[in-house]
Amino acid sequence: MHDDTSTLTDADTELDAPAAETASEPDELESLRAETASLKDQALRYAAEVENTRRRAERDVNDARAYAITKFAKDLLGVADNLARALDHAPTDAADPLVRNLAIGLEMTQKELNGAFERNGLKKIAPQAGEKFDPHQHQAMMEQTSDTAAPGTIVQVLQAGYDLFGRNVRPAMVVVAAKDSTGGAAEAADEDS
Repeated sequence: MHDDTSTLTDADTELDAPAAETASEPDELESLRAETASLKDQALRYAAEVENTRRRAERDVNDARAYAITKFAKDLLGVADNLARALDHAPTDAADPLVRNLAIGLEMTQKELNGAFERNGLKKIAPQAGEKFDPHQHQAMMEQTSDTAAPGTIVQVLQAGYDLFGRNVRPAMVVVAAKDSTGGAAEAADEDS
């Protein structure tokens, strides 16, 4: 009998084994589905990261092309400033034809340089007196009390600024009306009338 009991136990174990395998198959299938979903999610994230990196690199290359001349343009701005100063002091009504021709040559050179700037996207920032101060385009060199300008507006331009395709290369250096300026009060009174 001892043998029969062990045989029955073995038989019972064999009968229970397929039931145990059947019960673990759905769990294993669910586990594999979860792993598959996780791997799909990870693959999508990697694909999105690669796409973002590609776009970022493309944007950086385009920016490098567009703004490659920034340093060169900054170097030429000093030349343009000196040329403008020379023209400001050049006598245009001189009796000597050599001096007149020199002034005309300076004007032609300045026009050609400004044309080269514009053809390459370098634009002059030349605010007018009375314009509102913009810290993105202007650099306040000093504040000055003014009877004619409203507080926070430009009183005088000391040096023109430049931008390259919308990016500031050099801000315009300006004098700004101080907060205690009375020019704004006079303008406000005129507007109220």
